[in-house]
Amino acid sequence: MNNNGKIPGPVPMPLFDYRPHTYETLIYATYYAPRGRQRLYMLGNELSHRYLYANDLIIGIIGAPGSGKSTLVRGLFPGLELTNDDEGTNVRQALIYDFDPEDFFAPHTFHIDVHYELGFRQKWEIADAISHAISHGRRVVIEHFDLIWETLGYNAQIIFGIGEEVIVTRPSVFGPFPEAIKNIVDRTIKYRLMAHSAEDITTMVLERDYNLKRRVLHSDVKHGFVINFPEKPDINIPELEQKVKEIINQNIPIMPVGADHIQIGDESIFCTGIRTHVQNSGQIENFRLVKQLRYHPIFQEYMLIGRVGYEENAGYDQILSNIVEE
Repeated sequence: MNNNGKIPGPVPMPLFDYRPHTYETLIYATYYAPRGRQRLYMLGNELSHRYLYANDLIIGIIGAPGSGKSTLVRGLFPGLELTNDDEGTNVRQALIYDFDPEDFFAPHTFHIDVHYELGFRQKWEIADAISHAISHGRRVVIEHFDLIWETLGYNAQIIFGIGEEVIVTRPSVFGPFPEAIKNIVDRTIKYRLMAHSAEDITTMVLERDYNLKRRVLHSDVKHGFVINFPEKPDINIPELEQKVKEIINQNIPIMPVGADHIQIGDESIFCTGIRTHVQNSGQIENFRLVKQLRYHPIFQEYMLIGRVGYEENAGYDQILSNIVEE
């Protein structure tokens, strides 16, 4: 609702010369949410080429703090100035509030973090600023879109949700709606946090007890991780699993240290996704290693596979029923 207590009406939108075919046919796409900044940058860049159009004005981003929303945005829109990130290290006045359509040098794309802005402004103020910008053909990238869409009165043209997976969807009037996407990413982010933490603990044990320093190369698997080796490692997998479980059971704190390291107990290790971890090792549930190395015949690599959590329906497919009429 706006400051008059009324639900906003339709926002004047620029006329489109055409509507790309994927506007009608794209229901959703899902990708593993990779660990590490560089891989998430690369995924964001790929998604921008595949799914974004010049006439997309409302871009919704949904995800929990630490899920990688800001990193994904930087990959989707290289060079875009973010007004705030979840760490609070990049804090500045959002330019969208000073937008003047008569200003020739006004930005074409704005970024706004609704969760941060709510500490200083009412929802109707944020919604009015967004509507004012898009009514003049400006693009607005909205983090925590789920917090503002009802006040806006309309959905985003495209939504990116990030949890264990990165979800891409173009909502129609039938949905999906932001709350459904938020429910998915909030449920699945725990698997990503557990998997990344378990992988780093496993890496630490491999270096400490087996003198195996792996390349900076990650792969993904549902509810787990993959460590790749160019040559077959000489390790006892059940023994390695037991050593990792001992660390997990000690409930050791896991925290960022600097820009590219985390600290697990008293040990510091290199990591490019320092915020994507559980707070302590005891939060890692049901850790286990696949008892046999898998060989990739094309890349000629040996893969050590770790799994966390329990099997459950925790993916995008569970909201498909919400798209059809009730």
